[in-house]
Amino acid sequence: MANLKITLVKSTIGAIPKHRKTVEALGLRKRGRSVEMPDNPAVRGMIDQVRHLVSVEEV
Repeated sequence: MANLKITLVKSTIGAIPKHRKTVEALGLRKRGRSVEMPDNPAVRGMIDQVRHLVSVEEV
């Protein structure tokens, strides 16, 4: 199974609280930081919810 590299490209300031919590649940704290997560439906759903704040690439 592949991994996804998720990078926070926009700040969560001004985002609705549900989106802030989703970004934090992905393990992202500061803008510009990246994490690697497994490519599964749960992670894909979280990414889809905050797709305007993050960039995603397959690793």
